[in-house]
Amino acid sequence: MSSGVLQAVLAYAMWGLFPLYFHLLSAVDALDIVLHRSLWSLAFVLVLLSVLRRWSWLRDVIRRPRTLAIFAFSALLLSANWLVYVWAVNHGRVVDASLGYFITPLLNVLLGYSVLGERPRRAQWCALSIAAAGVLWLAVVAGSLPWIGLVLAGTFGVYGLMRKTAPLGALDGLALETLLLAPLAIGLLAWRTSHAGSAFRGDATLLALLALGGPLTALPLLLFAAGARRIPMTTLGLLQYIGPTIQFALGVWLFHEPFAGPRLIGFALIWLALVIYTAESWVAMRRRA
Repeated sequence: MSSGVLQAVLAYAMWGLFPLYFHLLSAVDALDIVLHRSLWSLAFVLVLLSVLRRWSWLRDVIRRPRTLAIFAFSALLLSANWLVYVWAVNHGRVVDASLGYFITPLLNVLLGYSVLGERPRRAQWCALSIAAAGVLWLAVVAGSLPWIGLVLAGTFGVYGLMRKTAPLGALDGLALETLLLAPLAIGLLAWRTSHAGSAFRGDATLLALLALGGPLTALPLLLFAAGARRIPMTTLGLLQYIGPTIQFALGVWLFHEPFAGPRLIGFALIWLALVIYTAESWVAMRRRA
């Protein structure tokens, strides 16, 4: 449990800092970034598998079409999440993206309750209700359907559930996802780089930054997948607030995105929910001890 919490916290903190990385790639189209990100992630995990000599699982998976289908779907969910997130960051919508990841924990709790049969305690229900009110307030203040947030929440929430119940571990599962995506990514990237309209021109600095996306993408995913298998969906959902809080801070104070005063009420409600949940968890831990 404790190692799972630590792994999830590290993953969410790294995701929260991702706008700093994608801001350096603002000259590259979002689709090109996602394609490179997938291929460089594959290269990174293949190196890890070679060092660890962990290839036996691949022979078994090839003979299991259902497992291949599950990971193909999870790979598509992950790619869609990446594409929308990168597009949002590169178009000055970091705060909107953070809203999506504030919604995701609520979906995680719903999935944990309805699919996995998890039962939050009374104080946890209180925290979730306050957080839900905060997210609803943020959506109302926006004045329009927050499609960026809804897509990010939906894709990543279902992805998290699939990885929690998947038959493969963190590294093996990520390797299979990137392997399944590789033919599509290579084909699309070859087509885009052969056309004059492609934003990527082979600049050495951009290439180095894109290659860095491999470990930067794989490490938090591995931490997340490992943590998701060790802790309840409710706990995983509330830890998720770490990432969007960092993203929000970067969007408002570093990238100077517009942020109206009423939005502060929504974020204050969410932070209050976190305080309640943390205090309740600490008291429960002391009682068990």
